[in-house]
Amino acid sequence: MTRHPQNGRGRLIQAVALAAALSACPGAACPFCGVVGRSLADRRDTADVVAVGAADTPAARDSSGLVRQRFTVATTLRGRFDEIPRNATPEAVTAAVAAGIEGTALLFGVRGDDGLRFDAVEADETVIGYVAAAPPADEPASNRLQWFATRLEHPDPTIATDAFTEFGLAPFTAVRDVARTLDAGKLVAWLREPAIDQRRRGFYGLAVGLAAAAATDPDDRDRCIAALHEAVEAPANDLRAGFDGVLAGVLVAEAEAGLAYLEDQGLLRATTRPGDARHALAALRFAWESLADTIPRRQTAAATAALLGNPPVTAESIIDLARYGRWDDVAAVAAAWDTLGRDDPLVRRAVAGYLRACPLQPAQAHRLRLEAADPVAWARAESAAMLPAR
Repeated sequence: MTRHPQNGRGRLIQAVALAAALSACPGAACPFCGVVGRSLADRRDTADVVAVGAADTPAARDSSGLVRQRFTVATTLRGRFDEIPRNATPEAVTAAVAAGIEGTALLFGVRGDDGLRFDAVEADETVIGYVAAAPPADEPASNRLQWFATRLEHPDPTIATDAFTEFGLAPFTAVRDVARTLDAGKLVAWLREPAIDQRRRGFYGLAVGLAAAAATDPDDRDRCIAALHEAVEAPANDLRAGFDGVLAGVLVAEAEAGLAYLEDQGLLRATTRPGDARHALAALRFAWESLADTIPRRQTAAATAALLGNPPVTAESIIDLARYGRWDDVAAVAAAWDTLGRDDPLVRRAVAGYLRACPLQPAQAHRLRLEAADPVAWARAESAAMLPAR
């Protein structure tokens, strides 16, 4: 079968389609914070009614499987009970809860076709005051984060979790804007603290990097970088929570020198441990998206290519190289079809997509060779390459 080369615009369109089909590009929110859910300020500002209530029955599952609990309303903070749902009066409501609540709760009511529907979170006076004072959700993120920055790792776990949620939902540019308001000493202490919630470790690694980059005192910058290097070099198994954020923090703090440091630490090699390689790849994606002003993208792409031969991340590396338009590695990518791809359909899928998107003549030759050697396998991989990733 003869295939005609596509023009430059067609190749560009295909490369973009490949990236969309094969890889979820980093979003605007923190890529190292995991799933953080909705903030309390957002729930407050989107509710039609916000009230304070006291639990008066145990929680129980209803017929739909939701856990619900009845609360006596003490006061209304926002909105009015203009429409009364079937299961409520102005003095009492039944609300969905994550788990049974003892004592006081904040009730968030959203008006639906059948009236107000409530959900509730446990809240004492401190939490109620925090929610009441939190900046509106529609204010600029960088302004809002200055308020939440002082409440990270608050003694009240609900407030600490919510402040972290606000940073987890904010775009990186907003977090970078408030870097000078972050307490570098506290961030370093939290990064070093073994008992810290490990779900927050990645963010604190990134935040220490931001504090280093924003520092006006060279000693403060050096302390932040030393803490990041300490976290990178600390003995650990291959399952290091938040390690991707720590590596990203190094890149934020030291730019090209940080990339060289990661290379020196053996984190950008075909022999890098699987977990560390995945973390490194995530940090490189972040660098491509957010640090192009300090780390040239050609260097980020070259570091990604260095992970191409690392079996656990080969497919993802190939996908990223296609998204970055780095075609220098076409021979190595094609070779992966018969080596690492023999027992891994995801690698073959990535190889097929890369070769289809690559505008270089050798890519067409590799495509024709692989298709001729095994038409069924090639057709299957090529078709899979253009399907959305699940």
